[in-house]
Amino acid sequence: MRSLKTDRKAIQRWRRRGFYSEKVLVKLLEAKGYYAVRVPVSNPSKNPLPDVIARRDKHVYAFEVKNARYYAYFPKDQMIKLFEFLERFFPVPREFKHAVLAAHLGKKWIFKELPWQVWENNTLPEHERIIKREEGNFQL
Repeated sequence: MRSLKTDRKAIQRWRRRGFYSEKVLVKLLEAKGYYAVRVPVSNPSKNPLPDVIARRDKHVYAFEVKNARYYAYFPKDQMIKLFEFLERFFPVPREFKHAVLAAHLGKKWIFKELPWQVWENNTLPEHERIIKREEGNFQL
């Protein structure tokens, strides 16, 4: 049986890994000409908050960030939060609002933008998986 101290260290490493990827994404976005900020939420929340928010020109981006080795899973509730955040806080046409899944897989970043149609038609999958060999559908 694992000790409580071992479990705490494992949790701290896991949280640090996600925090690290969020910080790296903010720097990457800023280097590409975006204004970006990490949203420091320490616990899973019912509030619709993304991990990272970015803006370039009139476009606003909400990112959900995962750090893994080979593949990353994004549960449906996290995808819903991205759309809810964009709808509630940015009263601009949807063509300027982007919900993006960001997978930091080793040294590789893969981005997948979620189409508004899946939100409007209530057809979001139970989870979205990004695999390291994929290309993604969104470029910074």
